Amino acid sequence: MEGATYNTSMQSDRAREIAKSLLETKSVTLSPQEPYTWASGLRSPIYCDNRKTLSDHGARSLIADEFVMLINAKYPGAEAIAGVATAGIPQATLVADRLKLPLLYVRPEPKDHGRKNQIEGNLVKGQKIVIIEDLISTGGSSIKAAQALEEAGAEVLALVAVFTYGLPKAEANFINAGIAQHALSNYDVLIEEAAASGYVTTAQQETLRDWRKDPQSWSDRFTAQV
Repeated sequence: MEGATYNTSMQSDRAREIAKSLLETKSVTLSPQEPYTWASGLRSPIYCDNRKTLSDHGARSLIADEFVMLINAKYPGAEAIAGVATAGIPQATLVADRLKLPLLYVRPEPKDHGRKNQIEGNLVKGQKIVIIEDLISTGGSSIKAAQALEEAGAEVLALVAVFTYGLPKAEANFINAGIAQHALSNYDVLIEEAAASGYVTTAQQETLRDWRKDPQSWSDRFTAQV
């Protein structure tokens, strides 16, 4: 499939299919009336745990196949696949196996014992790597992994994720870091699919869109109302 096309129409159709799969497997859950609290303290009407897709053969295969299609089309020169610990490792393993490429993974920090590795696997200097992540929120952990690989001598071609919230902060962070990023599906597509499939009402759909415009202000307003 080297050099295969990956046109906008195909990408859009597959993004909707993946969004539907994320909803059906409850990898993404929506609760506009009783928001979740993220580890950062931010209140959010959406919670994403893409690790749940690993327990469903259909979802797991759909995502892995789409990653392979994207990488073959956009980054056919990739020489290795790296997963971001921990949630990106299983996805990266599936993709590296399909592409018959070396696999690595990157911890948030170097170990404090043994060889004190942050990167596991056989990294070759100059190796062209595509990084796989399960989720892009602000992009902080993803960019940190990419920078660790670059500091170790790798050439990072891009970071690809299962899903992105599409937050402006993440877009700016990736641009500032000079790292290309792609996601198989995104917040806008997921909200449209959730409405079409009856997961949310029209009013709830608007609430979800309001959150994405300014998550912090939305969180602050909700907290003030409670």
